[in-house]
Amino acid sequence: MLTWLHKLGSPPLLYGFAKRVAPWLLALAVVLTVIGLIGGLWLAPPDARQGDGFRIMYVHVPSAILSMVVFAVMAISSAVGLIWRLRMAHAVTAAAAPIGAAFAFLALVTGSLWGKPMWGTYWVWGARLTSELVLLFLYFGYIALTNAFSERKTGDKAGAILALVGAVDLPIIHYSVVWWTTLHQGASLKLSGATIQPMMLWPLLVMIGAFLCYFGWLLMVRLRVEILHRE
Repeated sequence: MLTWLHKLGSPPLLYGFAKRVAPWLLALAVVLTVIGLIGGLWLAPPDARQGDGFRIMYVHVPSAILSMVVFAVMAISSAVGLIWRLRMAHAVTAAAAPIGAAFAFLALVTGSLWGKPMWGTYWVWGARLTSELVLLFLYFGYIALTNAFSERKTGDKAGAILALVGAVDLPIIHYSVVWWTTLHQGASLKLSGATIQPMMLWPLLVMIGAFLCYFGWLLMVRLRVEILHRE
């Protein structure tokens, strides 16, 4: 494991890896997106209560999940960078931050658009929405903090600490609908099983896979730019 990490810690090797993997991730993201949208927009039946309005779920839920996944990736790469002092781990964190901020913003916007017809308002200061907003600010904070120092090494270290501390927000977002009573519905996807019908579920899983591949592609593209900038 350590040998593998140190190999990817080499800028030329990591750059070459990102260059080779990126096209495959993009192709897979496009294919999965087409399949997921066809299933979600045309094949899935209307919801018994929400009608066709529920279909925004196929963008909102993957965006919300990816907003947390990206920050988890940042926390892990930050830990690797601090413990094993691998500069490329900090490069991964820096490359991922703007992508995660975009997913968090998209989750909040689509959630508001979904909430208006369902709740009668675009926004409520519930636990899920507030903690997701905090996550967006954590992304902004990381980007601002790492660019606040003239020395890259100091900025990387400060940003890594913020990413590790900010990871505390992830379980709060995930369990907020369990710990507190809010307008936000409970989790649709659980380890014990899904709470939605199979015809609605499979397009959602496909869209989550598409967003994961899209994130992977963007990360590889941004990582190559980050490596060139740093080296």
